[in-house]
Amino acid sequence: MQTIAVLYDASQAVLSAYDLDEVLQQILNIARDYFHLQNVALLLMDEATGELYPRRQIGWDGGHDAVRLPAGQGISGAAAKQKRPIYVPDTTLDNRYISTAAKTRSELAVPLMVRDTVLGVLDCQSEKPDYFDRETIDLLTIFSTQASMALQNARLHALERRRALQLEAINEIARQTTVVLDLKELLSKVCSLIQKAFQVSHVSILLREEEDLVLRAHHGTLTPSTAEIGRLSAANGLWGRALEGNKTLIENDVRSAADYVGFYLETSSRMCIPLVSFGQTLGALVLDSARAGAFNASDVQPLESVADICATAIQNAHYVEQVKRLAYLDGLTGIFNRRFFELRITEEIERARRFDSGMGVIMVDIDEFKRLNDEFGHLLGDEVLRQVSSIFSQQLRKIDVVCRYGGEEFAILLSQTNPQHALAVAEKLRRLIEGWQFPGVPRPVTISAGAAAYPDHGMTRDEIVEAADAGLYAAKLAGRNRVLLAPLARKRVARA
Repeated sequence: MQTIAVLYDASQAVLSAYDLDEVLQQILNIARDYFHLQNVALLLMDEATGELYPRRQIGWDGGHDAVRLPAGQGISGAAAKQKRPIYVPDTTLDNRYISTAAKTRSELAVPLMVRDTVLGVLDCQSEKPDYFDRETIDLLTIFSTQASMALQNARLHALERRRALQLEAINEIARQTTVVLDLKELLSKVCSLIQKAFQVSHVSILLREEEDLVLRAHHGTLTPSTAEIGRLSAANGLWGRALEGNKTLIENDVRSAADYVGFYLETSSRMCIPLVSFGQTLGALVLDSARAGAFNASDVQPLESVADICATAIQNAHYVEQVKRLAYLDGLTGIFNRRFFELRITEEIERARRFDSGMGVIMVDIDEFKRLNDEFGHLLGDEVLRQVSSIFSQQLRKIDVVCRYGGEEFAILLSQTNPQHALAVAEKLRRLIEGWQFPGVPRPVTISAGAAAYPDHGMTRDEIVEAADAGLYAAKLAGRNRVLLAPLARKRVARA
């Protein structure tokens, strides 16, 4: 009757919990309190690798929590492989014994099974030789069936809860993609939602740019291996194989992958899912985990659904960006228009103010352009505008901006620039245009320009542009085909 009471109390305690960690702790507590064990552990079966790994333990010496046992290795591995309890009365006489506590002298390993599937092993150890008698072994074997049921129920409960969270995440991601059209904001939100809902260490989105992939967004707890990851070959690593085969791939131990390309220090396992929209491969969704064996086949379908939503949203965001870009481009020359200039100059002034640096503005006008149109026709005049725009664009840095301000007038924004450098850039452009042979135009084409800079010529958009315009006007009055620096702002002169 006492035995029945012990088993009843134990089974009620174990089966009353649904949280996996709580169930595991209950099993250990019962084994310790009811069976008077000071050294007991629960090893769970990794379905992907077929290895046992310790999930909870009491009494082990430090440094053994990371052990992984293939089926058949050690006493616990032998119990899992043979699917029956294995008792070793004296561990010093059994070469299968793997030490996890220096004082252990006897060990009992009982497999935790549901039907014919091994979920794990209940490993019991004692400092006394031949500690476990037949009655205790039978009780622990019976108890293990209750523990197995509780473990399976907790796993199913965790799976259903995880699926519910994943479904919520999929719905939330789908909702976000309909309201967020800015690509940078969209990718950031998606990474955050996936990382939280799918409980992975880090989420990254790699998008195609020409023949390479570029990390456009990431979110998680892992440490980047370098400050700037930069461009990645689309043919390398797990994502290269995923993109080539257009299918999801999992690498549950990156250390064994010969083509592994790491950009987070703690990554142990990885999943790569191609981002495909209407037959076009846009990039890859990359999930990294600090835990080996973190991904399994049940993760693939919901994450592929997420990837499909993301790919469509990315494509839509690209379309929106393209439309926005077209709104800021001049139809004749293909360079930015005045609308973009007004937007960008405000950003450049704010950036220069924040970082205590300078920025320059050059206002340019093609000399006697009306006469050129009258002499050679508007078609040739349009071609001159296109070629002048092309020369400017080719000669400026990538961080600089050239805009068609209106008619034959151009505005150039120079980042991190002082007045002398702005003047030098304007003079370089003037010489290039003067020496350029424009097809169909038998005489030289020249430009006049005025240069100004923040903060020397003003602190606001109007002050700087008016100063550059004043320099341009002075250059024209002085005979054209020249560049002049605007006069310094009065407040600057006064301070000097």
